[in-house]
Amino acid sequence: MPSSAFEKHLPEISTVNLKKGLTSDEVLTKIRPDLIDIGFEVESGKSRDQKIERPVFYGEQGQPTLKYEIDAYHAGWRCGLEVEAGRAWMGNAVYRDLVQAMVMVQVDILSLAVPLSYKYKSGGRETSSSDFFNTRNVAEALFGHSRFALPYKLLLIGY
Repeated sequence: MPSSAFEKHLPEISTVNLKKGLTSDEVLTKIRPDLIDIGFEVESGKSRDQKIERPVFYGEQGQPTLKYEIDAYHAGWRCGLEVEAGRAWMGNAVYRDLVQAMVMVQVDILSLAVPLSYKYKSGGRETSSSDFFNTRNVAEALFGHSRFALPYKLLLIGY
């Protein structure tokens, strides 16, 4: 699973130990070789041909009419990976990831990596947000509720 790539690089990417956390692209760059080694297709840059997209709807002649970007995808496991950083919780990226994974074709597992601690300044003083624990609480509410069932399994990774 992708969690092994995060564990291997934890000293380099830890949001607890580093004074300032890395961007999601920087984290992805560090773990990319390990993800590729276990079979993931991984975003390699910001240009269109470097992005990974998963279809949502198909139209004429089986062509996707709506696609969402994802950081990495493992076709054999049908596993999508999203790596979030500074805007994971406060920027609502977690919610976007949880919702978009619901409609992506062939995503049976969502691996969602979020900072254990997002450090920032507010009013001139250092503070932090517990992004992993906030995300875990939302995931527990969604997956534990009886009103609906999400169509995928969730692997939540804190780094």
